[in-house]
Amino acid sequence: MVSMPGWLPLLLSGLLFAVLLMAGTWWLARRIRNAGIVDIAWAASFAPMAAIYAWAGQGTPVRRTLTAVMAIMWSVRLASYLYARVAGQHPAEDSRYVDLRRRWGADADRRFFWFFQAQALAAAALSVPFAVAASDPDPAIGALAWTGVLVWAVGLCGESLADLQLAAFKRNPANAGRVCDAGLWNYSRHPNYFFEWLVWCGFALFALPSPWGWLALACPAAMLFLLLRVTGIPALEAAAVQRRGEAYREYQRTTSAFVPWFKRV
Repeated sequence: MVSMPGWLPLLLSGLLFAVLLMAGTWWLARRIRNAGIVDIAWAASFAPMAAIYAWAGQGTPVRRTLTAVMAIMWSVRLASYLYARVAGQHPAEDSRYVDLRRRWGADADRRFFWFFQAQALAAAALSVPFAVAASDPDPAIGALAWTGVLVWAVGLCGESLADLQLAAFKRNPANAGRVCDAGLWNYSRHPNYFFEWLVWCGFALFALPSPWGWLALACPAAMLFLLLRVTGIPALEAAAVQRRGEAYREYQRTTSAFVPWFKRV
């Protein structure tokens, strides 16, 4: 009889937590008429899931602690950033969700419930690196795992810096209506997304030496697909062209879309 992998019960507990969290988030979103809080809840969900895995996992204490610290620091930073953004716009709702309300009409509340549950499923699936690493009993943390910590740290610092630079640019009244090309934004149109992807590469590398660690590679691959092809760059670029017109088209012509690189002439 094949035994169940030690990380699978952890993942199921994470899924249950995420489902309940998103159900509560949906209830609150209905009350305040702002579905944008799902972004905050999604980012925040990883911190308690990682804490659960670290507490209940059968891995060595150092590995479980490192897993939890990495996940919680990333989760809390991103959730705090998104909270500030959503709170600053409230009661106005993000244009993505305004568009969904318009398209779904009278059925919007019911469809938002399942949309929120899809976010719960995605969060649980993306927590695989944390569950796998927290279940690894090997006391030795090798070079590949430490490389993952380094990549994670670079990603977290880069993402934080990109967000701070964008916020500072927007606070300056002289930049009203201009395209942000300050700091990291001079080398990439979406440096925050690039470094977010690096964070997930770091999570995957940290989990990779563990049994079943190869599953973690699906997470940065899925994140890259979403950022480049689905919910990330395509929607933002279309909206930016609408708002900024020729100025943004010139920015597209000269500046790398994702990986920071030198300007094209």
